[in-house]
Amino acid sequence: MIDDASTLRNLPDGSIERRWKNRPEPSTWGEFGRDDTLGRLNLLTAEKVRAGLAEIVSHQTFALGLPLNLPGGTDLNPNRLPPIHRPNLRGELVNANCRYEQIQPGMTDVFNDDLIILHNQYSSQWDALVHVGALFDADGDGIAEPVYYNGFRAGIEVTAPTIPADCGVHPADGRELTTTANFGPLGIHSMAAKPIQGRAVMIDVAHHFGTHFQLIGWAELSAVLERDRIDIQPGDIILIHTGYAQYLIDMAGTPEPQVLHNYGAQLDGSDPQLLKWITTQQIAAIAADNPAVEQFPAPPQPGLTSVLPLHEHCLFKLGVPMGELWYLTELAQHLRTVNRTAFLLTAPPLNLPGAAGSPVNPIATV
Repeated sequence: MIDDASTLRNLPDGSIERRWKNRPEPSTWGEFGRDDTLGRLNLLTAEKVRAGLAEIVSHQTFALGLPLNLPGGTDLNPNRLPPIHRPNLRGELVNANCRYEQIQPGMTDVFNDDLIILHNQYSSQWDALVHVGALFDADGDGIAEPVYYNGFRAGIEVTAPTIPADCGVHPADGRELTTTANFGPLGIHSMAAKPIQGRAVMIDVAHHFGTHFQLIGWAELSAVLERDRIDIQPGDIILIHTGYAQYLIDMAGTPEPQVLHNYGAQLDGSDPQLLKWITTQQIAAIAADNPAVEQFPAPPQPGLTSVLPLHEHCLFKLGVPMGELWYLTELAQHLRTVNRTAFLLTAPPLNLPGAAGSPVNPIATV
């Protein structure tokens, strides 16, 4: 039961207004407090960390992040560019193999320092809850407005530029590049402030369905859960292995465009039974080794619908963060060899205030 106070927001002038009157169903809006920015990550309690630690047997570790220059190119997503890596300057000197004796004679030091222009969601990543919202009538007035998890609003808590000249990395009219985006309290910094660590479970769909394109709904997923005797508990993080990231590694930054969008399994975000399972299992977070976890765009549905219904369900309604393009093949193979599926996952994002996503280099401990 949600009390009335859970639907309110404080305004800068000290007044209070109702953040939302209606909430989508199912959702967790208000269940973790009126200003909650963590969603189901609230389930990552000390007990869940202890449960993850209890899964450690051999103390082996696996790095689950791709090199940040993969997938390579822009065929996967033309709006996300590979990182640009350059030396910076030390005064007027190139700060690469920079001999400090040029600044202070007699010094023996040699320095390197650098910068990166990085699209946060180009490679292995977390989606912040603010990454996907929806047009939804949160006010109960019959008018849908852009809104995010827990009723946070576009233009109020979630602010951003409105003209292309203030976006991207190509400043218009010679203007200096400055920060223009602040996606507010639901940004990735909130996830960074809550250490993401706990019990995680591998669902190895690649083992059962291969690496050809396969749409995975509840029927297919439940079959894998049964065959591999996978025990998923409330507050668990689930990882879905499709083999996609291994393909990216094998292609070494030059993937074939015709393969990129048709390789491996993808969840069917339009399957209501799959969405119901995610809700009732109280999953804390979901990650996969493919670009979107689900098929993008989703299979066509009648009426008004979402192009990414699993994202809408998880990020907007439930507050379940999503990870994409993680490297899971080596871990999945090891777990199958030792006949296990659960492990300790540690996966903090970068503490970048107001960002919609973050690179991540998760660690699995088995």
